[in-house]
Amino acid sequence: MNTLKYVLILATVLIIAACSSTKEADKKLFPIKVFSTLSDSSGIPAEIHFTSGPAHNYPLMAIWVEDTDSNYIQTLYVSESIGKGTFDRAKAQSGKWQPGEARRPAALPYWGHRRGIQADDGLYLPTPEEPVPDAITGATPTGDFILKTKLPESSEKSIRILFEINQSWDWNEYWTNNKYPEDNDYKTSSQPALVYETVINLEDREKEYTLKPIGHSHQSGKNGKLYSNISTLTTALEITGSIKVRFTD
Repeated sequence: MNTLKYVLILATVLIIAACSSTKEADKKLFPIKVFSTLSDSSGIPAEIHFTSGPAHNYPLMAIWVEDTDSNYIQTLYVSESIGKGTFDRAKAQSGKWQPGEARRPAALPYWGHRRGIQADDGLYLPTPEEPVPDAITGATPTGDFILKTKLPESSEKSIRILFEINQSWDWNEYWTNNKYPEDNDYKTSSQPALVYETVINLEDREKEYTLKPIGHSHQSGKNGKLYSNISTLTTALEITGSIKVRFTD
């Protein structure tokens, strides 16, 4: 019996060590990416510190600013494939995926509707013909990152920082791959995009703010509503480890 206990303990230790080694290897393979947006703009210098969670696997994301009355002010960053309307794996040709235009309304619908620019096809998404400015977009980081950006000057006492994130084909027992069999947009998203928020007091600013989840978007992007019940989400909540806004001045 004692031998069995010893074997179980040893196996547990080895598993933990293996997991730790894998995480360390991942960090070496994907070191923290530091990049900038709005560098030529005036505003309040700030940093967004994103730490990936255990379920992180190439998600799409957008970060933007609103006032406390939920009026959209400015996008700080959006993943390039959404911001430009093109995906590296948009179409299959000669047995291989090729880049091209693709519409993904389920990816970041809350950001799209808050931004409020409707394309000719009725979707609240940028297009290759009318993309977002280069100053606020770029390749999606593969892991942890630090975004150096500028928050807009505001006459308001407080502003809201929002962050939307979505990971394709992230199914669970509730958001199954046959939940909406006729909805092709849902099939590219599975668990809907999560929205995080923090409120920053500009008059009495702290050094650091942590964004917390406040709801999820529509599962296929049919509207811009925020659904506050996130009890059906599982691994979607583990895409992120932490999201913080930090001020260095």
